[in-house]
Amino acid sequence: MPQLTGITTLTATLELLTGLHIGAGDAEMHIGGVDKTVVKHPLTQSPYIPGSSLKGKMRSLLEWRSGAVQEAPLDKAALEAARGPVRDEVKRILQLFGVGGGELKDAAALAAELGPTRLAFWDCSLSPAWEQAVRDNNQMLTEVKSENRINRISGVAEHPRNTERVPAGACFDFRLSLRRLAGDDERLLDTVLQGLKLIEFDSLGGSGSRGYGKIRFTGLCIDGQDQQAHFDAVQAFPAPAPAP
Repeated sequence: MPQLTGITTLTATLELLTGLHIGAGDAEMHIGGVDKTVVKHPLTQSPYIPGSSLKGKMRSLLEWRSGAVQEAPLDKAALEAARGPVRDEVKRILQLFGVGGGELKDAAALAAELGPTRLAFWDCSLSPAWEQAVRDNNQMLTEVKSENRINRISGVAEHPRNTERVPAGACFDFRLSLRRLAGDDERLLDTVLQGLKLIEFDSLGGSGSRGYGKIRFTGLCIDGQDQQAHFDAVQAFPAPAPAP
């Protein structure tokens, strides 16, 4: 297996442009209360963004962009079926996010080609300064948004529900780590930045089609060096081929 040569760390402020809902998976509902709550730290009750939510969203968007998307996450079979530039992109996705533990058990050559998972996502806590300012003003860290469904025939609002969200303007501390192995494709970091840009274009959490979860990354640093200008210039999609 190739040697680990370093670990690149990306940090940024993740700012909410619209309310964010990442559900807590409530086991019961309370009459007159909130139907869907957001995930919170069990001790402080402060909302946070699970690293798994960021990882899953980025991987899903990159798989859709590759053109090799399937019902389940891309795997060994998808890599073996891909050809040309698509194979290169699928390979980078698998190197970044990994494959199931048993898939490479009897495929030593492929296991050596992919190596271990490169990305490690951290849970994103509220930025301390933002949280303290909210608490100092005796404001709430979350909001409750009331929604309903409109009967298309009668025009009457039906099935009211209350959804808890982290409000627009909230800021979280974002961080992820990228392991670097000897011989790695230099485009792995580019793929990570493109994945972050795709999340900006799309949404995070639930109900993105209704305007929830629009975000942006600011103050992005790579190994402590300001790279926001570089990130702002990242193209999430290949440039179109010139007209003949």
